[in-house]
Amino acid sequence: MTRQRRVAVTSPQTRLARSGRRTGVPAAAPHLAPADAERARRIHRRQLRLALGVLGLLALLLLGLPLLLAALPELDGVRLAGIPVSWLAVAVLPYPVLAGLAAWQLRRAERIERPGRTERAGRPGVAE
Repeated sequence: MTRQRRVAVTSPQTRLARSGRRTGVPAAAPHLAPADAERARRIHRRQLRLALGVLGLLALLLLGLPLLLAALPELDGVRLAGIPVSWLAVAVLPYPVLAGLAAWQLRRAERIERPGRTERAGRPGVAE
């Protein structure tokens, strides 16, 4: 019985990415038409502003919750199903808020990418 040689099958993009990693030279960015490049820059700036806002809300949640609990020590005495409310606030509350922030950020980022969305932003008198 003869052994066949194993062959790795990859897409051209994977080969390109791996070759750049080995040589240390990053793959060249795709060349865009000037109008497309400007649109991509506008989208990138708007999405970056959105992401920074969401990051600020996340920091407010993660830093504000312990401060709120420190300011309200009486929450340690209140119990729900035998568990202090302060513990529940730390263990349960952040996760639905994080999921909500992520969903909100994703919807807004996708809305920014919709064709025609950024073109209207530059026109005077057109509301976003």
